Amino acid sequence: MEGPGQDAEEVMRRNLDPEGYEDPGIKGSRMSLEETSRAGGGTGPPLAARRARGEELAPLRRYLPSHRGSYDLDGRRRAAGVPPGRVSRRGGGQTPSVTDVDLEAAGSRRLVSRWDTHEVYTELHELVMDSKKELCWMEAGHWLQLEENFTAGGDWGQPHVSFLTYRSLLDLHRALAKGAVLLDVAATSLAAVVHVLIEQMIYEGQIKPQDREDLLRTLLLQHKHPSEAESVWTLPPAQLQRSGTVPVETEQPLLREHQALEMRALDGAEQSGTKPGPQLSEKLPEDAEATLVLVGCAAFLEQPTLAFVRLRDAVTMDAVLNVPLPVRFLFVVLGPDSPHVSYHEIGRTIATMMAERVFRRDAYLAESRQDLLRGVEDFLEASIVLPPTETPSEQHLRSLVPLQRQLLRRRYQHPGKAPEDFLKETWTKSEEPEDDDPLRRTGRPFGGLVRDIRRRYPKYLSDIKDALSPQCLAAVIFIYFAALSPAVTFGGLLGEKTKGMMGVSELLISTCVQCVLFSILSAQPLLVVGFSGPLLVFEEAFFSFCEGQGLEYIVGRVWIGFWLILLVLVVVACEGSFLVRYLSRYTQEIFSFLISLIFIYETFVKLITIFRAHPLQRIYNVQATVSPDVAEPNTALLSLVLMAGTFFLALFLRKFKNSAFLPGKIRRLIGDFGVPISIFIMALADFFIKDTYTQKLKVPKGLEVTNSTARGWFINPMGKENSFPIWMMFASVVPALLVFILIFLETQITTLIVSKPERKLVKGSGFHLDLLLIVAMGGVAALFGMPWLSATTVRTITHANALTVMSKSSSGGEKPQILEVKEQRISGLLVAVLIGVSILMEPILKYIPLAVLFGIFLYMGVTSLFGIQLFDRILLLLMPPKYHPKEAYVTRVKTWRMHLFTFTQILMLALLWGVKASPASLALPFVLILTVPLRRFLLPRIFREIELKCLDADDAVVTFEEAEGQDVYNEVQMPS
Repeated sequence: MEGPGQDAEEVMRRNLDPEGYEDPGIKGSRMSLEETSRAGGGTGPPLAARRARGEELAPLRRYLPSHRGSYDLDGRRRAAGVPPGRVSRRGGGQTPSVTDVDLEAAGSRRLVSRWDTHEVYTELHELVMDSKKELCWMEAGHWLQLEENFTAGGDWGQPHVSFLTYRSLLDLHRALAKGAVLLDVAATSLAAVVHVLIEQMIYEGQIKPQDREDLLRTLLLQHKHPSEAESVWTLPPAQLQRSGTVPVETEQPLLREHQALEMRALDGAEQSGTKPGPQLSEKLPEDAEATLVLVGCAAFLEQPTLAFVRLRDAVTMDAVLNVPLPVRFLFVVLGPDSPHVSYHEIGRTIATMMAERVFRRDAYLAESRQDLLRGVEDFLEASIVLPPTETPSEQHLRSLVPLQRQLLRRRYQHPGKAPEDFLKETWTKSEEPEDDDPLRRTGRPFGGLVRDIRRRYPKYLSDIKDALSPQCLAAVIFIYFAALSPAVTFGGLLGEKTKGMMGVSELLISTCVQCVLFSILSAQPLLVVGFSGPLLVFEEAFFSFCEGQGLEYIVGRVWIGFWLILLVLVVVACEGSFLVRYLSRYTQEIFSFLISLIFIYETFVKLITIFRAHPLQRIYNVQATVSPDVAEPNTALLSLVLMAGTFFLALFLRKFKNSAFLPGKIRRLIGDFGVPISIFIMALADFFIKDTYTQKLKVPKGLEVTNSTARGWFINPMGKENSFPIWMMFASVVPALLVFILIFLETQITTLIVSKPERKLVKGSGFHLDLLLIVAMGGVAALFGMPWLSATTVRTITHANALTVMSKSSSGGEKPQILEVKEQRISGLLVAVLIGVSILMEPILKYIPLAVLFGIFLYMGVTSLFGIQLFDRILLLLMPPKYHPKEAYVTRVKTWRMHLFTFTQILMLALLWGVKASPASLALPFVLILTVPLRRFLLPRIFREIELKCLDADDAVVTFEEAEGQDVYNEVQMPS
C-alpha cells in the first residue's frame, strides 16, 4: 500500500529527472541484464542531453556534500540545507541523492582518493533455505588470491585458479554500468550500510519503494558458514518473495547448476580438502581487509540489480565473515529467476576480480563509476578467452603461458601502452639494450667503471639504513656458518696440496680482509667472496708445475698477482665485462661438470692414499707414538666411515629440508646448516674413538702461517732462498691469464645469477667495479702469501635468499611473491669479521679429521651435478625414450639429435680432462675458452636455431621457497 510519502518522492523524482519515472516503478532509461544481453550492450545518454541535465542540476550543487557519496553514521547523507521543492515525509529536510552520472554532468570536480590499498579476502554468500525452512546467507566460497570452494563431499576443496565465463564478465560490466555505486560511505555497521544502499537503489529506480522492508530484512539475514550437515550443496536455493504473497517453491536450482560446473569440473569435488579454520587465518596478512559478495534470487524484482559499496573506513561486522577481518567492500547481486543470467557466476567474477591486485587497486582508488568500469575493461584486456572448440591437450595449453606472462607484464608495468604496440612486442622481442644495462658499453676508457660508481655509490647511505632489520642479523648468523665450512674445508685441502705453503690460517685471514674491503667498496655487496673449486684445481696444477721446474711456488704467485692487477686494469678500461654475454650454458656446463668430476675423483684419490698408507692386514706393528711411516690398525676403515658418514649425512639433511617432516622453518633451518651439523657429528664420533688414529686438520695457533719454517707473512718477489728467474717473471703472465679467466667466469656468472629480474633487486649491480676489486685484492693478497678469491655462487645465492622478504599472504598452491630484498653492506661486513675471529678457534678446529673434509668435498661435487642439464642428458642416454621427461630439450628436439649435442659436450669434457691430467694442466682455461667459438660458429652449422634454443637455453629457475627436489644448486653453473 502506497502512502503520501511515496507520492512526494515521485514528485521529487520528476523535478530532478525530466525523463520521468515510468510505471511500474522502474526507470525506462535503465535496461536489465537480459535486455542488454539481447541487445548486445547499450550506450550512455547523448552528450547534449547530459549537458542539459547538468544545467538543470547546477542549482542543486550547493546542497551536495563536500565529498561525493559521503554518509553519516546513521546512514543519512550530510545536508547543508533543504533543496527547493523537497517535501519530507518526516517533516525534516534531506539532501537528495544524486548519482555519479549526475555529478559528472554537472561538472563536479572529483576529490583525489587517498586510500592505502590492502590485501583483500573475499567471501561469496548465497541466499538459501536452511533446515528450519528459514532464509539465510550461506558461504559458498572464499578467495585469498586463489579460489577455494566448499565441495559436495562436505569439506573445503584445494585452492585453485578461478576460471570465469566470458558471459559473466560481460554481465558484470553491464550491471556495473547501470547499478548503484556508493563510494566512501561513513557507516559503522552492516545495518547502516544496508539502509543507505536501499535508499540509493530506490532513488535510482532499481527497486520499488514498497520492497524496501523486504530487502532490508533480507540483507540483514543471518550469515552461516558451511559444514558437513549444511552447505550450498545440501540446502535448497531460496527465492525471496514479496510480503503478503503466496510462497512459490523453487523449481530450477539456478545457482546450483553453475556452482557444480565450477566445483566439479575445475576444482575436483572428488578430492578431499581441508577445513579452513586456523589455516586460513594464518594465511591472512596483518593489514588485510574483506569484501562481502551477496547473491540471490528475488522473485518480485523485474530485472537483475547490482550494487557496489565502498566504505570510508573498514568496518568489523560481527557474525558475518568466517575470519575476523573488517569489511571494506560490499557487492549485492539480486534478480528474478532467469535462464539468461547466472547470479552465482557474476558473484564468482566479482570475487575473482577483487582477488586480483590491479583491479583491487582500482576499486580502492576509484572516484566514480567510470573508474570502476575502466578497471573491468582493463581486466578484460589482460584476460585470455578460449574458443568453444574441442578440448585441447595440455601441451597446447602450455603455449598460452608466454602470452599470459606478457599480458601480466604489460598489466603490471606498462599500463599506458597501446594494445597494438604490445602485441608487436609479444611476438617480436626487441633487441635494443636498455639504458640501465650494466653490461652496455659506453665507448669510453673506464666508462663502465665510472657508470657503476655513479649508479651505486649515491645509494650508500641506504645500504646502511636497510641493514637495521632483524632479518639481516639472522642472515649474518646463517651466512657465517655457510662461509666458514667451505673455508675450513678448502683450507685443509689447500694445505694438503701445497705441502703447507698455504692452509686454513691464510685462507681465513684472506677471506676476512678481502670480504671487509669488498663489503665497503663493492657495487653488489650481496656477493659473497671466497675460495672455490676451480681455484683449488689451479693451485694444485701450479704447485706441481713449480715443483717440476724447481721454482718457488709462493714467489711465483706474487708475480702472478702483479700480472693480475695489470690484466684487470686493461679489461676494465676496455669494458671487457660485456664478454660474459658470450658464455652460454654450453660452456658453463662443461666446466661445471669437469670441476664436479675433479672433486669426486680427488676425494677417492685421497681415500686410496690413506688405504695405501694404512693397509688392511692381519698383523700391525703398533707403537706407543704414531709415526707416518708405520701402518695403524683400523685407520683406513674409520677414515672411510667418516668420509661416507659425512657425505650421506649432509646429503640426507639437504633432502630433509624439502621433506614433509617438522614445521617448515625448523626443517629449513636444519637443512641450511646441514654441512656444519655433519662436520660436528662426525668429528664428535671420531673424538670418542680414542684407540684409532686419523689424520687431523693442521691449524696454527693465532696468526701464525701454516708452515712457518718455509715462509713468513710477507713474500719477497725476488725469492727467499734462490733468485727468482727473470724469464719466469714475464712468463707468469700466462698463469695469470688463466687465473683471471677463472675469476672472471665465476664472478661475472654469479653476478648474472643474483641480478636476474625475478629477484627484484632495485639498487643494481656493477660488473666492472666488482671485477676490479676482486682481482686487484687477489693480486695484492699474493704478496702476503694468501689465496686469491672470487665470488662464490652457492654462498651468494644463499645470502640473497636469506635477505629476501617474501609475502605471507599466499594461498595454498601459489608461490610466495617477493616484497623486497634487504640490499645492504652490513651483513657481509659482519660475516667477514666473524670469519677473521675464527682464526682463534684452533683448539676446536684441530679435532676435525681430514676424512670428514673429504666427505664434504665429495658432497660438493655430487650435489653440484644436480643442477647441470648436461648430467641429466647423460642419464637420458641410459633411459628408454618413453621415460624421458617432458622438457623442451626433449619434446622439441629429436632424441638422436639431443644425444648428438650431448656427445659434443662429452668430447670437450674428455679433452679438458686430458689436458688437466697432462703436464700442460695450466692450459685448462685456454682450452675451455675454445668452447665459446665452437658454440657460436660450429654448432649452428649442425643444429637448427630452435634446437639450440632448447638445448642451450639459460633456464635455471630462481628458487626462493624451495620445493621437493629443488634447491639453490639448481641455479649453480660452477661448484663453489
